[in-house]
Amino acid sequence: MGIGLALAVGVSGLAGSAAAEDDMIRIGAPLPLTGPLSPEGDKQQRGYDLWAKTVNENGGITVGDTDYRVEIVYVDYESNTPRAVQTAERLITEEDVDFLFSPFGSGATKAASSVSERYQIPTVAATASSEEVYNQGYRFLFGTFTPNNTLTDPMAEIVAGSGEDIETVAIYARNDLFPLAIANEMEKSAEENGFEVVSFDEYAIGTNDHSSALTLLRDSQPDWVFATGYINDLILIRRQMRDLGVQPQVLSMIAGPAYKEFIEATGEAAENVSSAAWWHPAVEYDGEGVFGTTANYLELFEEEYDSRPDYAEASASAAGVILQLAIEEVDSIDPVTVRDALADIDVMTFYGPIRFGETGQITSLEPPVFQIQDGEAKVIYPEAIKQTDMRFGGIN
Repeated sequence: MGIGLALAVGVSGLAGSAAAEDDMIRIGAPLPLTGPLSPEGDKQQRGYDLWAKTVNENGGITVGDTDYRVEIVYVDYESNTPRAVQTAERLITEEDVDFLFSPFGSGATKAASSVSERYQIPTVAATASSEEVYNQGYRFLFGTFTPNNTLTDPMAEIVAGSGEDIETVAIYARNDLFPLAIANEMEKSAEENGFEVVSFDEYAIGTNDHSSALTLLRDSQPDWVFATGYINDLILIRRQMRDLGVQPQVLSMIAGPAYKEFIEATGEAAENVSSAAWWHPAVEYDGEGVFGTTANYLELFEEEYDSRPDYAEASASAAGVILQLAIEEVDSIDPVTVRDALADIDVMTFYGPIRFGETGQITSLEPPVFQIQDGEAKVIYPEAIKQTDMRFGGIN
C-alpha cells in the first residue's frame, strides 16, 4: 500500500462507556508493516494495540470530566525511511493526530523527529537507542531505550571477568544508524576491558550473502564475534556462520536473539548466542499505569497473542503507558503541557522506572544481558534477575 493510506485504526470503541465519538485521543504510529523491517513493525503494533485495548476496556484516559478512548492510526511506510518522514507529517497535518509514536529504529526516528518538533507534537520513541537521535536539541521527543553503551559495557565486563581465555573480538555491523552505532560502542567497550579488536567490517542494508565477509572473519580466528543488525539480517548471518564453520568461543548478536523468531528460525544454531536488550520477561516491577505489575502485563499479553512479549513489544506498550500517565498527571491533552509532563515524569511502570534525561532519552533502566540456553533466552545480568551463568564455547 502507498504511504498515503492509513492501513488501520488500531482500536475502536470503548468497552463499558458511553463516550461520544469525538471524545477520542488519536495517536499516529508510522510503522514498517511491509518490507524487510516488517517483523519489527509487527512487534511494535502488537505492543501498542495491547495498551490501547486495555486502556479502552478500563474506561479510557480521564481528563477533567471526560473519558477519552484511544485510537491509534497506523500507516505503513514500507521499511523506507524517507517515507517514514512523509508519513509522520501526513499523520499530523491530515489525520489530525494528537500525539505520535515514532517509526521503528534509530535511523527512521531521527529522520522523523524533525517533523514532530516542527509541529510541537509530543512523540514517544519505543525503539530508538542511539544518542545521535537525542542530541539534536529537540524538546518533543522522548525515548524508552537507554544509550547503546548500557548494553555493550555489561557484556564486555562479563566476558572480561569470566576467567576464560578470550582476547580478540571481531565486529560485523549493518551499515545503518543503530546497528553501526552499537557496533562502535562495542568497540569502545571491548578495548576498555582489554580485548583486541582484530576486525571491524560493515555490510550494506539489503545484503543477501555474507559468505565472503564471514570467510575473512573466520580466517582471523577471533575468540569473540559481535554482529549487529535486525532479525532477518542476523538469522541469515547465523546460518552462514554455521555453514562456513565460524566457531568462536563467544557469539553475541544484537538485536535479533531477543525475539523468539530468531530461535525458531535458527534452531540448534541459536544455542549459546548471547545478546542484550532493554527489557526481559524475567523482570518484576510493581508499577503505575494501566498494566500495574510486570506479571499482569505478561498475563494480558499471553492471553492476547498466545506468546511471551519481547523487549520491542513491551517497549511499545510502555510508550503508551508513559504517554497516558503524563496526560493524566497534568489533566490535559494540550501538546505543550503534556510535553512538559513527559520531561518531568518520574514513575515506576511494568517496564521499569521511567525518568528522562535532558535530551529526552531514558536514563533509569538497567538493560538485561541474556544468552540462549536450551532453546530459550535466560538472563545472566543484572544480578537481581539473573537466571543462569554465561556459557562459553558450544558455537557450532
